[in-house]
Amino acid sequence: MLLRTAFDALTALIEAAPMPMWYRGPDLRLLMVNSAYVRAVEGRDSEDVVARGLELVEGAGLGGPLANAAIARDTGEPQTAAMPATIGGARRMLRLHDVPLPTGGVAGFAIDIEEFEQLRGGLKRFGEAQRAMLDRLSAGVAQFAPDRTLAFCNQPFQRMFAMKNEWLADRPEFDRVLDRMREANRLPEVRDYPTWKAERREWFIEPDAVEETWTVASVHLRVVAQPLPEGGLLLIFEDRTQQFELQREHDEMQQVRTATLESLAEAVAVFGKGRLQLWNRKFRQVWGFEDSFLDGHPQIGQLVKAAGSRLTNPDRAEVLGDLIRMAAKDRQTRGSSVAFADGRHFEITAVPLPDGNALVTMLDTTDHHRAERALRDRNEALVAADRVKTAFVANMSYELRTPLTSIKGFTEMLHGGFAGKLTKNAVEYTEAILVSVDRLSALVDDVLDLTQSEGAPLEKVPVDLELAANAAAEAIAPLAKDKKIELVVEDTGTAGSVTGDLRRLRQVIEHLLRHAVASTPENGRVLLHLDGNRKVARVIVSDNGPGMSAEAVSRAFDSFAQHGISRNGERALALGMPLARQFVEAHGGRIELISEPGEGTLVTVELPR
Repeated sequence: MLLRTAFDALTALIEAAPMPMWYRGPDLRLLMVNSAYVRAVEGRDSEDVVARGLELVEGAGLGGPLANAAIARDTGEPQTAAMPATIGGARRMLRLHDVPLPTGGVAGFAIDIEEFEQLRGGLKRFGEAQRAMLDRLSAGVAQFAPDRTLAFCNQPFQRMFAMKNEWLADRPEFDRVLDRMREANRLPEVRDYPTWKAERREWFIEPDAVEETWTVASVHLRVVAQPLPEGGLLLIFEDRTQQFELQREHDEMQQVRTATLESLAEAVAVFGKGRLQLWNRKFRQVWGFEDSFLDGHPQIGQLVKAAGSRLTNPDRAEVLGDLIRMAAKDRQTRGSSVAFADGRHFEITAVPLPDGNALVTMLDTTDHHRAERALRDRNEALVAADRVKTAFVANMSYELRTPLTSIKGFTEMLHGGFAGKLTKNAVEYTEAILVSVDRLSALVDDVLDLTQSEGAPLEKVPVDLELAANAAAEAIAPLAKDKKIELVVEDTGTAGSVTGDLRRLRQVIEHLLRHAVASTPENGRVLLHLDGNRKVARVIVSDNGPGMSAEAVSRAFDSFAQHGISRNGERALALGMPLARQFVEAHGGRIELISEPGEGTLVTVELPR
C-alpha cells in the first residue's frame, strides 16, 4: 500500500513537470511520457504518443536520441547531449538527459537551453568584438584569467613590451609576464624587484582599480589595474609621453609668457568672462592696486570703481570698462587716453583675443604730453614774438617814410637849382641821392607789403594776365636797360584772364622780373613767358644768370633772408620772392623755383582760373 502511494506521487510529479519526461524499455521503445512531452510533440495524449512512438527529437540514427539512450543503457552511465527540436513551430535547442535504470530501461528528460545558447553565442560575439576593438586601441591591454594566466593581449601591448606571439601562445602566468617585461627593460627601475612584483600581484584581489605611472627610458606609461568580477585582472597601459611633453612645453610657455609680461615697459592686463584674469607688475604699479585686490580677480565693474579715484576725472574710468566690453563682446579694437590725478598720462588700447577675452595695454605718454605742452607754449610765444616783430617792422617802415620824403624833396630842390646852380659833381651827387632814396623807398614799400598783406582781403575781379604782365615788363624795362640786359616777353596768347587782385598779380610778375634782372650780369637775357590751359594760367620767368646754390634755392622764399644777390658790389636783402609766393598762394596758386649754379634760374607760377 505504501509503495503504491509513493508510485502515485512520483507519477503525479512527473506528470506535472514543465519539462518533457519519458521512460523507455530495454528495447528503447517509449513506454511512458508526461503531458509536457505530449504538448511538445503535439500528440492527443500519452497513449497516442506511445502507440505511435513519436520522438521528441527528429532522427534516430547515429548520434540521435535513441543512440544516446542506447549508450546510457549499455554503459550504465547517464548521458547528456544537446540536440535541436521543433516545438510549437519554433526551432529550439534541447539538452537531453538519458539515465539508465536498474530494470534495464532508460528514463529521460529534456531542458530547453535555447535562450542559454543565444546568450552564450552573444557573449562569444561580444568577446570577439571587444577583442577586435581592443586591438585597434593605441593603449596596450592585457587580460589575465582567474588562474592568473594571460588570456588576451592586444597588438599595442605586444609592441609596447616587445613580446612575440609564440611566447604568448603558451598563456604565460602573471609573474612570468612581469619577468619578461623586466628582461626587455620595459619596467621602471626599482631596488627590491621581488617585493615590487609581490605588491603588483596583489592587484588581483584589490577591491577597486589601481592606477600608477611607470617611467621607462623617457617613456611615461599610465598603468590601470582593474580586478575582474570572475577573479581575473585587466591591465591597461597608456603611453602618456606626448601628454607629458605637451604639459612640460605648456608650463615652459606659461613661464615665458609670465616673464615676458613682467619685462614689458607697458602695463598689460587680460580680461575674460567679465573679470581680470592676468596682469603684469607694471599694471599694478600704474594703478597702485593692492596684490590682494588683484589676486581676487575683480570684476570689470569693481576694477573701474577702484580706478576712478586715481584719475583727474573719476568719470573717465568708465572709458576703461567700455573699451574692455567692446573688445570682448563686439570684437573691436579701440583706444583712448586717461589723465591721472598725479599728472601722468596714459594711452589705453583694448584688443580682442580668442574665446571672448580682451587684452588691455597702457602706454605712458606723460613725457609726450609734457613735450607737446612745452612746444605749444613755445609756439604761442613765437607767434606773439612774430606779431611784435611784424608790428615793429611796420611801425619802423611808416616812420622811415617821412624822412625819406623830406630827403627826396630837398634833394630834388637842390638838383633843380632852387638853392643856386650846382657844380657838375654836386649834380651827380644829388642824382645818386635820389637813386638811393628810390631804392630805399621801394624796400620800405616791400617791407610794408610783407608785414601787412598776410590775411589782407584780395580784390577778386577778372584780371587780363597778358596786360598785367606787359605793364610789369614796362616797369622793369629801365632797370634791364641800365644793365644792358635783353628783356623778352613771349606771349602764346593762351594766358587769358584769371580772377584775382590786379595790383598783387602785377607785383608778383614785377618781383620775379626784378629778381631775374638783379641776378643776371650785363649783356644777359631775361625771358617772360605766358601761356595757359583750361584749368590754369602760367607765368614763367627765366634768366641766363649764374644760377643759385641748393641752399639759396631752399631759402629763396624765406622772409628777410639774404640770398647773396649783389647789386653794385653790395649784398641786398631780397623781399621780392617771399612777397611773390605770398601773393600767389593767396590766389590759390603755386610757385616753383628751379636753379643750379651756372645754369641760370627758372621760376614758374600757376594761377587757377
